[in-house]
Amino acid sequence: MLKNIKLVIFDLDGTIVDAYDAIIDSFNYMMKRLRLPAVDPLAIRRAVGWGDKMLLSPFMKKDILNKALDIYRPHHKVSLLRKSHLIYGAKGVLMYLKAKGYKLAVASNRPREFSKILIRHLKIDSFFDFMLCGDQLKKGKPDPEIIMKIMDFFSVSKSQTVYIGDMIVDVQAAKRARVKSVAVLTGSSSQEEIQNEKPNYIFKDVRNLKNIL
Repeated sequence: MLKNIKLVIFDLDGTIVDAYDAIIDSFNYMMKRLRLPAVDPLAIRRAVGWGDKMLLSPFMKKDILNKALDIYRPHHKVSLLRKSHLIYGAKGVLMYLKAKGYKLAVASNRPREFSKILIRHLKIDSFFDFMLCGDQLKKGKPDPEIIMKIMDFFSVSKSQTVYIGDMIVDVQAAKRARVKSVAVLTGSSSQEEIQNEKPNYIFKDVRNLKNIL
């Protein structure tokens, strides 16, 4: 059990939300518009978690990245509404933690505009007291700034905070912020990759949080 925790911070994609189909849909729509070859869905999934610029940039030349984003982003606003859903059990966990009196926050590398669309569409915005996203900061995860700024907002200490994510960058960010880390196996990083980062806990999915909080 984790004791003295007051603040629970969540990543979005792959942790409590499954928007992979929406991302893949928008990604390959953009590639088609640019007359570039479609990318395998698994390769796209593995690239998720660093923000949309980092998602697109490995698959094209730098000089067309802004044009690609101008195609990807409007399409993705619509795609999110059609092809995203909560990971099984996530809403129940949020209800449980809220009822227990924890402060809940989101720390995502996804741009804020799209994070807001996502949590409102999935009707989980009322659970969160604060949200901070990669485009609001100079550096996204694995830089610890996003976690540290959320702790500052709530005036809580490192020992009172736990961060939950699905990728190695999430574990790395938590370690650099010196907070407890929980990794779930519902996202982009493999179990082996996560184990190599040595988070405090590794769970199949977020439902196991009820066993430690």
